[in-house]
Amino acid sequence: MDRAVVVVAAGSGTRLGVGTAKAFVPVAGRLVLARALEPVFALPEPTLVVVVAPASLLDACHEVVASVAGAAAAYTAVVPGGADRHASVEAGLAVLPDSVTTVLVHDAARCLTPAAQFTRVFDAVATGDGAGFVPALPVTDTVKRVDGDVVAETVDRSALVGVQTPQGFPLAALRTAYSVSGQAETDDAGVFAAAGGTVRVVPGDADAFKITTPWDLGRAESIVRSRTGAPDGVRIGLGLDVHAFDDASPCRVGLLDFPGEAGLSGHSDGDAVAHAVCDALLSAGGLGDIGGTFGTSDPAYAGAAGDVFVRGAVGMLASVGLVPVSVTVQVVGNRPRIGARRAEMQDALAAVVGAPVAVSGTTTDGLGSTGRGEGLAAIATALVRPL
Repeated sequence: MDRAVVVVAAGSGTRLGVGTAKAFVPVAGRLVLARALEPVFALPEPTLVVVVAPASLLDACHEVVASVAGAAAAYTAVVPGGADRHASVEAGLAVLPDSVTTVLVHDAARCLTPAAQFTRVFDAVATGDGAGFVPALPVTDTVKRVDGDVVAETVDRSALVGVQTPQGFPLAALRTAYSVSGQAETDDAGVFAAAGGTVRVVPGDADAFKITTPWDLGRAESIVRSRTGAPDGVRIGLGLDVHAFDDASPCRVGLLDFPGEAGLSGHSDGDAVAHAVCDALLSAGGLGDIGGTFGTSDPAYAGAAGDVFVRGAVGMLASVGLVPVSVTVQVVGNRPRIGARRAEMQDALAAVVGAPVAVSGTTTDGLGSTGRGEGLAAIATALVRPL
């Protein structure tokens, strides 16, 4: 077999903020790594597949690879990653047999990359006289060079492209380039070019974007939903929580602290937003509600932060084979004002839920307890689906 794909899946996902390796974050109920591998095993020609995974998740990675590869599992290998991407790619290249002449290096975070892009790069390397090839898209935004916060000049974008993966090379030449590399590069093409190799471009695909932030994850979810419609087995849950204000308590809403604002009364920290999210997740899984599950007077939860209950709900869902897909929260009240911290609140909640969370706020125009400033309410809707 003379073709191989090295899938780099060892990234920590720090900027994504979900508390686990990026490759093991679900996108519409299916892990990033599984979605990244699917187009590779759809290729018409047999291809060796090496997945470079976090050392602590090798067993989990083996399970994912086996589930996607099926009968082609014999053509796969899983190896632990290194201290950085450079070392991880080298680890993947090192296990390829000498029969391999062409290798593609692909970032698992670009999990919606279509199979046609892999084929395009493989075909280009086969006819490229030793050159490397990268998929690229033209830069459409106006690009400025800045000095600090001052715009220095407009850069001619006609000569600029944004590059993607998989990036393809003759294996021997790429191995040599990595062995002589004197500094870390941002991609494999940079390593190859630094060693004197020629790199050319082929057309990329808009769906081959890299999942780096919660926004990217939400975008990927939307694309998957638009392709497939509502996923099989999807469940919807609703959560509602209301807490009165308590001037003696610190104010914590949506896992964020609001210094100077009156807090919310309750046996725990009174975070109505987190509690509504917890209830929505439990409701979607048919697992009861926050009061019946965690107890409204259990001393173990006295003063407990809202993330304790959300994590508990996510864990209970996992125990019955379900995973969150997305959550939306409507905060109802006059204060605290959440508009300026909406993105921060969404990120904090998404990191605990493990899926995108959208937050919005409204008032009741002076009507009811929230309108009179007596308390705060939150309404949450959660979508979950089978693992």
